[in-house]
Amino acid sequence: MATTHDSRSRLEGVSSLIKEYGLAFVMVASYFGSGSVFIASQAGVAHGYTLLWAVVGAALLGFMAQDMSARLGIHGTSLMVFVRRKLGRGGATTVALFLSIGCVAWTLGLVAAVGAAVQYLSGGAIAWQPVAVATTFVAIGVGLLDYDMVENVMIGMMLALMLVFVIVMLPSGADPVAVASGFVPSIENPAALTVAAGLLGTTALWPNFFLESILVKNKGWTDESDLPTMRKDLAVGYSVGGITTVAILIASAAILPALGYTALDTFMTPGEALVEVFGTWAMVLFIVGAAAAAFNSIIPIMWTPAYIIPQALGYEPTKESRPFKLIFAAGTGLGVFSPLISSALDLGVVDMVVLFPTYNGIFGLPLAAALLFWSVNDRETMGEYTNSLKLNAINATLVLLAIVLAVFSARDFVGMLFGGGL
Repeated sequence: MATTHDSRSRLEGVSSLIKEYGLAFVMVASYFGSGSVFIASQAGVAHGYTLLWAVVGAALLGFMAQDMSARLGIHGTSLMVFVRRKLGRGGATTVALFLSIGCVAWTLGLVAAVGAAVQYLSGGAIAWQPVAVATTFVAIGVGLLDYDMVENVMIGMMLALMLVFVIVMLPSGADPVAVASGFVPSIENPAALTVAAGLLGTTALWPNFFLESILVKNKGWTDESDLPTMRKDLAVGYSVGGITTVAILIASAAILPALGYTALDTFMTPGEALVEVFGTWAMVLFIVGAAAAAFNSIIPIMWTPAYIIPQALGYEPTKESRPFKLIFAAGTGLGVFSPLISSALDLGVVDMVVLFPTYNGIFGLPLAAALLFWSVNDRETMGEYTNSLKLNAINATLVLLAIVLAVFSARDFVGMLFGGGL
């Protein structure tokens, strides 16, 4: 009886902890998709350990952005409601629709990634295209579930993903000195800058700027006393995401160049290389992890248009409302065109997985970051809780870095998008 009581007490304790925290895992699941897996692998194989600093920097910038968004939701309003108040219905709708294009682009790449994983694991017996279409419909079903249920799934998935990729990294034989040096900022060449932009674009994810300001109310965070809890939540969530990305980059840098790889020819190249070193188990873990990460990201990313488009039009949707469900289903449903986009633009799965997050890093992130920075400095919205000088100095880093990376990498991105890919 005592054992049963103790087990019940532990379960209640875990349930209470998840209820109090957990929002950051939704944010991290949003950014940690196949793009993060592949871009971290690409960073490792092409640039060794030299971009580890960019992973840490991106996680810190993501944390700062989410802190701004949460404070806006707690002390003011949600970000898109702020945009509508300042730019009017027409301006806000234009912003919402422009940003939503990026969400759909992400989904096109993410469903393709799930399809590619199944194709590889089936030995080519199942083509990626029909799997991508089926994944689209499964994502719609999961995304319409109760919020608490989805949050619990995201927590479990992110913890499992961290464990999977750390297990793959540990026996990689990485040089500790070289790894340590990778945390010192440096840029070898313009190509490294583009990869850094991709890392930033997949970590400081602009949809989360809108989502966090909306979803804080689900956690009951409503005043200044809730800020420590919110920041602990963010610290844990972004630590899990950062550790997972670091593990992928280190494993790729330690293993792939030694096997003669100088680039990732296919989405599954890292998994194929792992077979040569560790055996099939490592490849299966890597590929399943990449597929799970891709699917995980679709749902919160596509929640964003379902919230911000109605808000821009002057409505306040809930997850149970008809406008939310219709926009989420319709937007996510565009994922069925992933094979068509691949064929029309002559892009492989790898190209879509890398380029579509980079698109969001170049075009979506600077705009969303600037709007977020504006909102937390608006006294009419935030009252006495506007950014302090210290917070502005820190938060401005996100805006400036997003703009600089966008300016320097936009030309290469456009060339790759319409020139047949990477």
